[in-house]
Amino acid sequence: MAELVFATEVAPYLEGRVAGAHHVLPQAVRILRQLAGLAGLGFRHVDDVTQLPVAALEQARVLSLFTIGETPWSQAQRRAIADGVRSGRLGFLPFHSASDSCYGWEEFGRLVGARFDGHPWTRDLTVEVLDREHPATRHLGPEWRTTDEVYLFRELRPDARVLLRARAAELGVEGSELPLAWCHREGRGRVFYTALGHFPALYEQPRFIAHLQGGLAWVLGEGG
Repeated sequence: MAELVFATEVAPYLEGRVAGAHHVLPQAVRILRQLAGLAGLGFRHVDDVTQLPVAALEQARVLSLFTIGETPWSQAQRRAIADGVRSGRLGFLPFHSASDSCYGWEEFGRLVGARFDGHPWTRDLTVEVLDREHPATRHLGPEWRTTDEVYLFRELRPDARVLLRARAAELGVEGSELPLAWCHREGRGRVFYTALGHFPALYEQPRFIAHLQGGLAWVLGEGG
């Protein structure tokens, strides 16, 4: 059976700074396990990628990441991930702190779609839904009121299809583009990323779970 591989490794940053461990990781594992089963996929969870065989990445159907810090992917693992995504064989579903990973792997930011650039706010916020046709957002309506960390990003891909954003005015900053979720294509492959997912309550919210489930559906080929 094709698998969804879910990696949740917490590793020090490239410069040696300690990365914080998210206490929601066990909840995320339980939710991803259920979503994989509903999609007809097997499930493999790893919190130490050095124990993940390259063959498992080469045979996986989806790779999902809730990583942080300098995830110690080997060169062979990196090739398997990049080649798998670009060939269309491997759907890619990184979320939350996965964008704050792998600074020593130059092309990782392009695969995810952007690089983390801080989270100055943790608060109640209005999430604007920019694309109401996508499987990850069509259940949300025009806006979604929730509580989470608000990530900032740099190097957002120009071809990223932004699905959700925070309201800049609500946060007291100029501009309007504070993306929180997007999708894009890398070669023949599909990538979905959401910055949401910091707090335990989200993993009890049907709307957030459906958001992840829709992202998974999209990387598996649903929707345009």
